[in-house]
Amino acid sequence: MSERIHATYWLETGDDPARAAQVIAGEQSSGTFVALPTETPALKERSGARVERLETLDEVASPSLLGGMSSTTYRRCLLELSWPLENIGASLPNLLSTIAGNLFELRQVSGLRLTGITLPAAFVAAYPGPAFGIAGTRKLANVTTGPLIGTIIKPSVGLSVEETAQQVRQLVAGGIDFIKDDELQADGTYCPFDQRVRAVMRVVNEEAQRCGKKAMVAFNLTGDLDEMRRRHDLVLAEGGTCVMVCLNSVGLVGLRELRRHSQLPIHAHRAGWGYLSRCPQLGWDYAPWQMIWRLAGADHLHVNGLRNKFSEPDETVIAAARSVLAPVRPEAAMQAMPVFSSGQTGLQAAETYAALGCADLIHAAGGGIFGHPGGVAAGVTALREAWVAAIAGVPLAQHAERSPALRDALGFW
Repeated sequence: MSERIHATYWLETGDDPARAAQVIAGEQSSGTFVALPTETPALKERSGARVERLETLDEVASPSLLGGMSSTTYRRCLLELSWPLENIGASLPNLLSTIAGNLFELRQVSGLRLTGITLPAAFVAAYPGPAFGIAGTRKLANVTTGPLIGTIIKPSVGLSVEETAQQVRQLVAGGIDFIKDDELQADGTYCPFDQRVRAVMRVVNEEAQRCGKKAMVAFNLTGDLDEMRRRHDLVLAEGGTCVMVCLNSVGLVGLRELRRHSQLPIHAHRAGWGYLSRCPQLGWDYAPWQMIWRLAGADHLHVNGLRNKFSEPDETVIAAARSVLAPVRPEAAMQAMPVFSSGQTGLQAAETYAALGCADLIHAAGGGIFGHPGGVAAGVTALREAWVAAIAGVPLAQHAERSPALRDALGFW
């Protein structure tokens, strides 16, 4: 029997659910809006999508999305479809067209959300996944235990090259593990990429020579393919240990080609995730979305953070982080490192550790570090000490009795 691709969905339909499921299966494989003589039973058996499971969950009186067929009852269902691997081969771009193509706008659909994918071994084997992942990131950052304590250059844009380098100087002097560009910081005339990389790495390399530890800096090289390759090469030549890319901006082919070229970990930012996910009745769950990008080569993946400044609830954040750490298949871990950010301080450390069950993550705090009354170095120390307390199972207030930096942070966090 041929290997098959499986995808699960939350479906809402005003049609008979079984008929709607068949319409979706046909649209995404061998069928069209009318029966054709060339779609023979043999062809349909060979290449058609199958409805593997259909379970009605509940009913509602009005549709979640407008513009579909009119009905007095809309049934919500769990739907699982499968496709033969032979339809598309081991191709991530074509997988995307198959499992998340023209389904969402069908008239029979008044709500549809992709909740999971299971890929055949042959598909997974065609992609190398992250080149560095958790172990490689830890080695380059020289952090063997606990999370990488990180931050984001703030303000996001507007600083000059010199001002950016000065901010980095304070951070590395304070012992930071990880620094990243904001996703909005690219190659503007006020802070050009090449000049920024050279100035920042001069500071980072000087501090590394002084103390023996080199901070990892994720430079945002998002751009055209040739631009990203050239920018990567500059970061590598200057002694950098990480590059960053905005996934939805460069697409699967962009990340795949960067992964082929890169000799550095790829810090993957999910800018734009909200338009794919915020409506509960439309779009993607994080688990299938991140799996595709992990296969394409992302080493770090953003998952938001507990009690964040955005709209995601804590349980969704933790579920996202767990999915990044989960194996793609039992025989292929391909783990990436989850990145917690957005309104983070040491107050979230204990809950994050307890919920995730490990510290294989980057915890990035902007204001939580820069706003410390004792300065940037004290902010780095306070966040690190919060994690020491979290892993040891010691209450923050108790641990703060032995850490002045943490004690002072509690007041403003």
